[in-house]
Amino acid sequence: MAREEVTLLGMWASPLALRIEWALKCKGICYKYIDEDLLNKSQRLLTHNPIHKKIPVLLHGGKSIPESLVILEYIDETWKQNPLLPEDPYERAMARFWAKFVDEKCWTTLPGVFGNEGDEQEKSKEKAIEELGILEKQLEGKKFFGGESVGFLDIVCGWIAYWLPFIEDITGLNLVGETSFPALSAWFKAYLGVPWVKELLPPPDKLRAHLTTFRQKLLSSRS
Repeated sequence: MAREEVTLLGMWASPLALRIEWALKCKGICYKYIDEDLLNKSQRLLTHNPIHKKIPVLLHGGKSIPESLVILEYIDETWKQNPLLPEDPYERAMARFWAKFVDEKCWTTLPGVFGNEGDEQEKSKEKAIEELGILEKQLEGKKFFGGESVGFLDIVCGWIAYWLPFIEDITGLNLVGETSFPALSAWFKAYLGVPWVKELLPPPDKLRAHLTTFRQKLLSSRS
């Protein structure tokens, strides 16, 4: 079954879809990528993810697997080479715990910084700094969340390393500095320097333009 065709339904500016590409690249898995227009969702996407109607969706062996964290675990269990999750049961559980923390906390807080102004933005900024501080402690003494090599949690958190500087640049805010967050700052550089990570990053100018327009729409919708 592992040799059957693999297809990923994604969107070029989606951090969640990029997670899946990183995992596939890390594993050395050949796959077909289909970029979806989320403003005009295809019948293919609606068929393969009828519950949430969102990307990413992995298609493999005639089956559809939605939700990025679920897909990452599926990939790790299906293709055994270059394991993402630790072998030790406790460490595996902790990797899952912190992945859930990132998706339930950082995934909502950082967009709150990006999509608000004034008092609401300041509240989101304070919360984001607190949550990033928690991740900082998880990195102390380590090159990657996975230790000396990239692991499951690095791939889950990887979008922060690339997207956060755009958030700071567009909003004019400073969230992570080399002095205030030395471990995170070092991890940003280390993770984005991994060849297969760097290879898949969205073009910076294109992403900045996309995010700027997206922020303007968010602010207009709240005014």
